[in-house]
Parts: sequence; C-alpha cells; structure tokens
Amino acid sequence: MKQTLSELLRMSRICRMLFATCLGSFILVIFYFQIMRRNPFVVDGCCRKGSRNALQELYNPTQPELSGAAMLHQARRDQVGDACRVYSASSRKRRVLTPGDLKHLVVDEDHELIYCYVPKVACTNWKRVMMVLTGRGKYSDPMDIPSNEAHIPSNLKTLNQYSIAEINHRLKNYLKFLFVREPFERLVSAYRNKFTLKYNSSFHKRFGTRIIRRYRKNATQDALFHGADVKFKEFTEYLVDPATQRDGPLNEHWQTVYQLCHPCHIHYDLVGKYETLEEDANYVLRLVGVGDSLRFPSYAKSTRTTDAMTAQFFSNITTQQQIQLYQLYKLDFLMFNYSTPSYLRVD
Repeated sequence: MKQTLSELLRMSRICRMLFATCLGSFILVIFYFQIMRRNPFVVDGCCRKGSRNALQELYNPTQPELSGAAMLHQARRDQVGDACRVYSASSRKRRVLTPGDLKHLVVDEDHELIYCYVPKVACTNWKRVMMVLTGRGKYSDPMDIPSNEAHIPSNLKTLNQYSIAEINHRLKNYLKFLFVREPFERLVSAYRNKFTLKYNSSFHKRFGTRIIRRYRKNATQDALFHGADVKFKEFTEYLVDPATQRDGPLNEHWQTVYQLCHPCHIHYDLVGKYETLEEDANYVLRLVGVGDSLRFPSYAKSTRTTDAMTAQFFSNITTQQQIQLYQLYKLDFLMFNYSTPSYLRVD
C-alpha cells in the first residue's frame, strides 16, 4: 500500500513537471508568434528594426552624434506649439479631426512611423522611401520605383483606413513626421509644375479652364477649352477669391500644410525642412535604424524653384494680392519659422 502511494505521488510529480514544461513551451510559442506577427521581417537586411523604436531614439538618443539634431527638432516642435497656442487663443473655430482628415498620413507598421506627405516638398521621393520601408524586401532602391507608381494610393496605407481605436494607438505610439517648405516657394513650384508644363493636361482641364473663365477678359475659345496657359496673376486671383473657398478645400498641391497635416491637432515629433532635406531625411532613417542601408534620394537642384524665382513671379501681382496670399499662408509661415519674404509688399 505504501509502495503504491509512493508511486502515485511520484507519478503526480512527473505529471506536474510535464504540465509545467508543456505550459512554458506553449507560452514561448505564443510569444514568438506575437513578435513575428508584429514584425515578420525582423531579420531583413534593409529594414531591420532595433530593440528601440524611432520614437524612443528621437527623445532619448543613444548615439551622441544625434543629440544635436534632437535639440534642433525640439526647437522646431516648440515653434509649432507656440504658433498653435497663439492661433487657438485668437480663433473661435474649434473642430475635431475625422478619419477623412487623415488621408495624407502614411503608416509604416514595421518601423512604427507616420509620415504626412505635403505635395511639392519632396513627397514623391518620400513615398518611394516609404514603399521601401513597407515593402518587406520587394524594393531596395527608392529610385527604382517609377514616380507614377509612388502615387498609386493602394501602394501605401494611410491612417484613415484604420478604426478609431487603431488610429489613436498609432498616433500615441508611432513617430510622426512631416516635411515643410517656404510657403511661397512651394506655391510657385506648384504653379510651375501644374500650369506651365504641357503634360499636366488634367490640371489644365480641371482648374485651368475654370480660372480662365473666371478671371480672363476676352479669353479665346482655345484657352477656354484647353486651360493650358494660366498666368500666375490669374492663379493668385483664384486662390484669394472667396468663391474659391466656398467651392471647397483647395487642391492638395497648393493647400496649406496646416490644413493638410493638422499640426495643431496632431503632435508631430519631427518637422523636416526642404531647405535641409537630405540632412533631415537621413536623420529620420537613422532614427529608424536603416541609415546604413537606405539613403534618401538626391534631388535635382537645377530645376527647383528658388527664392529669386519666387520673387520674380510675385513682382507680377498686385500689392493687394500679395497681402491676401500672405494671409492665406500666414500660419505656415509662423508655425515653421519662415520669415516674411523681403520682396513682399505688405506695408
């Protein structure tokens, strides 16, 4: 009887040990698949993510050479915050963002990034880079991706495609960044690209015909039909006309950054600038942990819209139009610390 009881106790201990071993193995398997589900390409050479995410590396840099950049971007965040507080105190308008306001925010799940793209601020190259980061090995060189493919909506996931709970989680935990540009240089760049190049016939038809019909006296039938020769003065008349505001939001290529990315509602961790594009862009890639294997593409400086070129365009419009344009883009000037252009006649 004692021997039987002893054997039963021994078998019970063995069973408990086996149960504990199996349970531990089961927990390890679950843990493994949770990690793999979150980042199944953790061993990928191009886009490997370290133990610290980009958000942690930005606010608490472990690399001493990144500390100076962290201070610079803190100053830029403070500038945005100060401008938003001043605007909020002086404005009676209060609004809550809806998912529809988030269609410009591109999400990279693997690296926990959110990028708000602003047209005419290197957004084609940034979309290419985001396709490399989210492509899970499909792409390695951003410049291998055709520019038209970078703008196909289905190639990148945007924040408005998530549920409210998922949106809030990502806004809280992912690194959010955008790139900005001197507002009037961006505006002239948009005009040159959309209204002076023959291949942009869709913009000529959609906007050019409307602008010529409204603001050109004695327009020819050809101009009214094709809309291919919009003058900058006519374009600015269209922008500052209250009727344009009543028609609905401006097109994204000349909409303000304030309206595209909502920096007074969304706390951006990093504000990059077109004027220091490669430096700021590669800083983002270093924060992500891919700086050694992925570089931001260089851009053609010979074709970019410069301050001198912008001044020339603005010399062809009236003082009143200049003042109205400055009021339209004033928040972008203030938030992103761009001074009033010297050529502007605002006195």
